[in-house]
Parts: sequence; C-alpha cells; structure tokens
Amino acid sequence: MQRGLPMQPTVVLLREGTDTSQGNPQLLSNISACLAISETLSSTLGPRGMDKLIVNERGEAQITNDGATILKLLDIVHPAARTLVDIARAQDAEVGDGTTSVVLLAAQFLKEVRGYIEEGVSPHIIMKGFRKASQLAAERIKAIQISVDKSDPEQFRSLLLKCAATSMSSKLIHSEKPFFSNMVVDAVQSLDPNDLDESLIGVKKIPGGGMQDSLLIRGVAFKKTFTYAGAEQQPKSFRDPLILSLNVELELKAEKDNAEVRVEAVKDYQAIVDAEWEIIYRKLEAIEKTGAKVVLSKLPIGDLATQWFADRDIFCAGRVPAADLRRVCQAVGGSVQSTCSDIAREHLGTCGRFEERQVGGERYNIFEECPKAQTCTLLLRGGAEQFIEEVERSLHDAVMVVKRAIRNGEVVAGGGAVEMDLSAHIRKHALSIPGKQQLILTAFAKALEIIPRQICDNAGLDSTDILNKLRMRHAAGNKWFGVDVDGPEGVRDNMEAFVWEPPLVKLNAISSATEAACLILSVDETVRNPQSEAQNPGPKAPPGAAARALRGRGRGMPRR
Repeated sequence: MQRGLPMQPTVVLLREGTDTSQGNPQLLSNISACLAISETLSSTLGPRGMDKLIVNERGEAQITNDGATILKLLDIVHPAARTLVDIARAQDAEVGDGTTSVVLLAAQFLKEVRGYIEEGVSPHIIMKGFRKASQLAAERIKAIQISVDKSDPEQFRSLLLKCAATSMSSKLIHSEKPFFSNMVVDAVQSLDPNDLDESLIGVKKIPGGGMQDSLLIRGVAFKKTFTYAGAEQQPKSFRDPLILSLNVELELKAEKDNAEVRVEAVKDYQAIVDAEWEIIYRKLEAIEKTGAKVVLSKLPIGDLATQWFADRDIFCAGRVPAADLRRVCQAVGGSVQSTCSDIAREHLGTCGRFEERQVGGERYNIFEECPKAQTCTLLLRGGAEQFIEEVERSLHDAVMVVKRAIRNGEVVAGGGAVEMDLSAHIRKHALSIPGKQQLILTAFAKALEIIPRQICDNAGLDSTDILNKLRMRHAAGNKWFGVDVDGPEGVRDNMEAFVWEPPLVKLNAISSATEAACLILSVDETVRNPQSEAQNPGPKAPPGAAARALRGRGRGMPRR
C-alpha cells in the first residue's frame, strides 16, 4: 500500500488582513490611476486653460491652474499616483514652470505602452526604450536651442520679458502680461546676479484695488507693526537716515513676571525699580548716540521707549518679522545687533528714502533707494483673497523662468513647437532600429504630441487637423512651428511670434516624466498593511498593561 504524501503546512508571511496585488493587473491598475490624475489636470494646460476651484476640509477655497498646487491640494492617496505628485513638486522647485506638462507627459507615456503590456511585452524592454528616447530628446533640445547675446542689455531684457510673458500666458493674469512681465524682470534683475536668490523677493498681499495697482518696491516694504502710544508723534519720512536693526527688547517688565526680590524697607524696593528704569534709559541713550533715525527690532519696543524716541524725532518699529529684518539688512547694509552698547557706524545701514505710506487699507514702512539693494518687494493688489494668491503663484513661476533664462541665456519656442520637433526626430530615429525598441520609441514620440494636442483641445480648436499641419511643417524642416490659439491658421512660427521658454523647462519635464513612467512600470506588486490604513495607528499596549495599571493605583498611587 502506497503511503500518502505528507501535507504541506500553510506558511503565513504577512499579518492577517494584508492586501497584496501583483502581476500585470496591478501594473495596469497603476497606469489607470495615473491617467485619472492627468485627466483632472489636462484642462488647465495652455493659454486657454481653465482653472480649478478646490475647497479643503476647513471650507477654505483656492482657485488655481498651477499643476503642482492642484496636486498638493487634492491630497491623493493612491500610492503609485503619488509619484506624479512628487515629479510636479520637483519641477516646481527646480524650474518653477511646466508642472502640468510633466504630469501629462508621464501619464501619456504610460498610456501609449499600455497595449504592449497587455500583450505581454516585458516592462524592462519598455523602460530601456524610454530611457533611450529621453536621451535622444535631451540631445536634440541642446542641438536646436538658440543662445541669446547677453552683451546687449536691451536685447537681453527683451528676451527675459518674452520668457516671463510666455510663462504667464496660461495663468489668470494673462490679460495684464506686459505690466507683470516688466515687474517680474525688474524684480529678478534687482537681485545679486551671482546667486539670484528668489527668497529675497518679498511678496505682500493687500486686498482691494485692481491688478494694475500692484507695485514693485526696489528695496524693502513691510506692514506697519504693532505700536504703542507715542508712535503717531514720530516722524514718518526721512531722507538718507541711519538705520539700526536690533534683536533687543526695549520694554519694562513687571517685576512679578521674572524675578523674586525680598526687601526689608520701601527704599530698597524703590532702588530696584530705579535700577530697572536706569537700565532701559541707558539703552535708549546709547541708541540715540549712534545717530540712528530709524530703529527696528525683532523684539517688542514698549510704550516708554516709543514715547522717548518720538520726543527725539526718531522712528521705531518693534516685532518686525525675522524675514523682513533680514531683507532690510541686505538692502540698507549694517547688521542685526543683540546689544545696545559698542554700536559703531559700520553696524548701521542707510537708504535714500524712508517713509510710512498708506497702501490700500494698510500702512507700510518702505525703504527705497538702498545702496545695497539686492532685494525687492512686490505689493500685490486685487479684489479677492483667492485671486491675489493665484497672482502670487503665477508670478513665482515667471520669476523662476526669468531666473533660469538669466543663468543660461538660451531659449526654445513654446506652444508645442519643441514637442513636435522632438516627436519627428525620435520617429525618424526609430525607423533605423530593429525589434521591439522601434515600437517603444514610436510610442514615446507619439506621447510627446499630447502637449500641442491638449493646447488645441483647451482652446476649442480641431486638434487632429492642426497636428496634421504641424507634422507636415516639421517634416519640411520648420522646427519652430507650434500651435497658434488666436490666428485663423491654427499654426505659426512661435520663435518669430516670441513665444519663448528656457530649454531647462523642457529638459527637466521630459527627464522627470520618463523617470516617473519607468518607476511605475517597474512596480508589479503593492502590499498594503491594514494597520497603516487605520486612523492614527499607534503601537498596541502589551497584554495585561491596563490591569497592572489599575492594580498599581489600588496600592496607594495617588488618584488624579
């Protein structure tokens, strides 16, 4: 009699309730999630793109068409789709513009190869083809980009204005492109040309008025700080004042707050109070001796000091935000002092004009004609809070684009022209390659056409007809032809039409989108831990811990 085979024991590797999905169905599911995100964003692309109104759990509304901002506000939880959120944020941090394009490209790359995955083509073959195509695209962009002569300041400024205007063409402020383009270029050119630190461009939002009421202050402006009695008696305007920045508190403290004193006679207590007044008066006299006419402090300046300064025609402001104080020092010179003694002339700054001015419903302290003005401030006006916030986001994109253009000095044509040229170049190269790689490169080339196609769809044009015209033009060697959303033809030479962008926007978008697509293609299994899905997961208490705590309380532990 034949003995039965021993039964295999069941091996449990993962915690009960853990969800595992694997194989091709999981890969196709991830691709579908990425396509769902791109469909949400696609209507925001181009000069005729629409805006999204997003309301968070607190009921706060934001109106925007910035890709990175939309993805951040949507709070996406799908693990594979979060890759697209990451590349949009990376594009925003590195280049500032092209956040919607990078997401659309990544999703379209995946969409074009979905059929090959269903037919059983290995994802590694697809990834190899994508990386080859991305390399070809980068080489082609570097070959066709046009360098602009920086030696002619007028011509170079004209280039920067066109780059800023192209960045704004898809934003809410596109109707005021000339006004804001000049403002952005002036702001970036006022920075130190060596490091171009965009954090030194301060932005202040003041509700009320129209967009045209926005101002560029070549220096520093900040909102009037909290002031005590005596502030209105201080002068509000100076020419060539000395400016002292402090990190010192000029305020009398109540004795009970921070000291315990034992005295036996009233005169001893009086001596302590007199000493405290003596200390603050000594500080104030030391400040007056420096000759400073404007005194700023990160810490409070109390009513005694405010009135004392007012009697001597000195302006003071306490509780100045740290970022504003840093920008003041960089604009006027000097440095922040943490003591009132031994302040020398080199520790003070100066500016051509200081004044406190009414802007809208707020009063602002404004420092202009600064000798070291490597900082500036944008005072943005507008009717609604959400509108001003979107203006700020649009200007940030334009500032980053202008910064990159100053750094590199090269441009390519926008409006889908570069993508069509890359598509034609990669298709041509694909015909020289045998095997499956030819199909993958062709799919990559076709996916690049999503940018001009979506610009046409959002503008209400016939995308099939216009893409056929563009393919014909590019096959004839007209490499700068792109979409024209205004003209009757629908296509034009965008280099001659001054629709210009820094090539870094395109290089970064294509390389990031390729990496994201390869990352998603390389995932074939998702494991979800049920505990991590729960609300506020925390470590479980060891068994019997609650009972031991109760027994301990019974043995004389104090009850609360």
